[in-house]
Amino acid sequence: MNPLQRTAHVHEHAFSLSAKSAELDALGAWRSLERVQQPTWPDEDERAAVGARLRSAPPLVFAGEVDQLRSRIAAAARGEAFVLMGGDCAETFADSTADRVRNKIRTILQMSAVLTYGASMPVVKVGRMAGQFAKPRSGDTETRDGVTLPTYRGDAVNGYEFTEESRTPDPHRLWQMYTTSASTLNLLRAFTTGGFADLREVHAWNQGFISGPGYMRFERLATDIDKAVRFMAACGYDFDALRSVEFYAAHEALLLDYEEALSRIDSRTGEIYDCSGHFLWIGERTRQVDGAHVDFLSRVDNPIGVKLGPTTTVDDALRLIDRLDPDRTPGRLTFITRMGASRIRKVLPALVEGVRDSGAQVAWVTDPMHGNTITSSNGYKTRRFEDILDEVTGFFEVHRGLGTVPAGLHMELTGDDVTEVLGGTGEIDEVGLERRYETLVDPRLNHQQSLELAFLVAETLAGA
Repeated sequence: MNPLQRTAHVHEHAFSLSAKSAELDALGAWRSLERVQQPTWPDEDERAAVGARLRSAPPLVFAGEVDQLRSRIAAAARGEAFVLMGGDCAETFADSTADRVRNKIRTILQMSAVLTYGASMPVVKVGRMAGQFAKPRSGDTETRDGVTLPTYRGDAVNGYEFTEESRTPDPHRLWQMYTTSASTLNLLRAFTTGGFADLREVHAWNQGFISGPGYMRFERLATDIDKAVRFMAACGYDFDALRSVEFYAAHEALLLDYEEALSRIDSRTGEIYDCSGHFLWIGERTRQVDGAHVDFLSRVDNPIGVKLGPTTTVDDALRLIDRLDPDRTPGRLTFITRMGASRIRKVLPALVEGVRDSGAQVAWVTDPMHGNTITSSNGYKTRRFEDILDEVTGFFEVHRGLGTVPAGLHMELTGDDVTEVLGGTGEIDEVGLERRYETLVDPRLNHQQSLELAFLVAETLAGA
């Protein structure tokens, strides 16, 4: 490159960065659009100060990791892999401990082993963690005994305790969300690259859990995996690749103040990434095509998910595709369906057909949790395990009938032995819910129920 060319290149690069900086500034366009599910911060100056601090903080994830996940999701959309997303309904600061994080990772690793071994298919492992600290709610306020206070919107916004002080939104919690997410990601990377996730340790993943049919079935599978590993070792196979696994972090991009503050320009490509997580999704309540959330996420380069409920029309889906994936980039857009067991077979076919016939390529993932929520006779928000299984089965039936690809599973689960979902081999009944109901928002599958579901999905994939 001669000096004249070099000078021109430098000016072109500077212009490119300047243009990208302007695009970064344009991320704030969401503030002028319809905004839903956003807290009302009591002090805007305080909110702005926290936002400035977050803007100067290091990114939580890196562009190269995000790009890698996009390619993995693209493979799943083609039927060459399967996406498994799982984790808490809403993380809490108090429960973001090493033991709780390890148990969630271990459960997802076990489910992945079941799916990979049973279906002979790579599994893309994604945790609902390191950022899932906020939840959309059906109302802005809650009333108890004549007292009305703001609704609990997750630890990122306010406290669960029903007092005025606790329930008042506090922007400093956004900084605590950042620091807690950073420590969770540190643990996640340590567990998944330091030998804990080594497939040769598959038996150890079951240690510390209570006995039950799901565990015994996993032990039998672990024995089969051990035999296969020993056989490959005898053949001289190098197992260094088994010491670590790819594991990604995802959350709902709900709090746009936080998401905007953590967006960065990648120094390699000049593209803009939301560096709060690898994969971000838009909820059923916030997917307005001309709304703030869709506008914001249309401007970042992460792989994006959108939750689609039973009222979604084909036109809704196609408009979301045009807005969020205008270039039809493989792995860019995932539709996460949450229909309910009684409706998925009726509603999903038209959506899948409409998207398929448009020529768009999205990854179809099922969320069998949110469409199946009920209230027990003793007042607990819960779900029936049989309904969850039925929605998963219906999801596969629809795709099998249309010749399309069921690309993944999106679950609210925990690695702990909670009693929040009715049924399963543990036969949790309504009285059983009282034993260990710990969630502050939505009920989660416990460890054994998660394994049961993984075996069902593995058998379904193997038979496809």
